[in-house]
Amino acid sequence: MARILLIEDSPTEAAVMAQLLERNGHQVSTSGSAEDGIASCKRDMPDLVLMDVVLPGMNGFQATRALSRDADTSHIPVLIVSTKSLDTDRVWGLRQGARDYIVKPPREQDLIARINALIGH
Repeated sequence: MARILLIEDSPTEAAVMAQLLERNGHQVSTSGSAEDGIASCKRDMPDLVLMDVVLPGMNGFQATRALSRDADTSHIPVLIVSTKSLDTDRVWGLRQGARDYIVKPPREQDLIARINALIGH
């Protein structure tokens, strides 16, 4: 079981993703904005962050860069989960420090496999 922080501004998406993750044995906390997510990440030190890209205020790419460049949070893997499906989006997300990138809606098996790979299970 991993402690996962889900940064997602859509309450519906967040609820669906949280149910999927909890069904697979993970503990989930959510944040509705990048700024709140960064604060939660620094406070709670989750095992993994699932990051949306399109967020109010700071976007997910900026938040990923902030987390990956902060000495306190750089060890926490960020998996971007976004509707942005272009190769350039994926490359940019990885260049900001994300460890992986998956397009919404993810297949449950794919998402869980990628999470397990990132947290070492």
